[in-house]
Amino acid sequence: MKKLLVISSSFREGSNSELLAREFMRGAIEAGNEVELITLKGKKLGFCLGCLACQSVKDGHCVQRDDADLIAQKMKDADVLCFATPIYYYGVSGQLKTMLDRANPLFPISYAYRDVYLMCSCAEDESAAARAVDCVQGWIDCFEGVELRGVLCCCEGDEPGCVKMRTELMSEAYELGKSI
Repeated sequence: MKKLLVISSSFREGSNSELLAREFMRGAIEAGNEVELITLKGKKLGFCLGCLACQSVKDGHCVQRDDADLIAQKMKDADVLCFATPIYYYGVSGQLKTMLDRANPLFPISYAYRDVYLMCSCAEDESAAARAVDCVQGWIDCFEGVELRGVLCCCEGDEPGCVKMRTELMSEAYELGKSI
């Protein structure tokens, strides 16, 4: 059994990226894994101050005590991370980018995660997701032994919930989760 943490960064109700993530979660739960979903909607996430104080403490905490610090601690203990994001201007949402930046305290300490997945949605074709994948891959590259294991994107789907009509994509999300 693995411990999965899913972080959804969409502020939309019924967002396509979160629906993909929920289907991924359903598969992971049915495979016997422990899964937690955190939505960034309504969370207090201050920007990284760039002070690097987090690099000099052994507990992996940020000097800012807000929701981002608490989420980073949950990230540290998870075996698998899944990020769900809408694509904004060919990149991950600002909320997710802020959270990734605020996970800087995890860099010098021991963390459990080794596998990362990305669920995203965009109004454009597949090429719109490339920079979002690059952003997440860039974050992953900073952590030894961590790999991007899967990416699913609902492209050309701007309406909330339209991913439900794409049964093959929903099935792929479920199977990806079930394979963990």
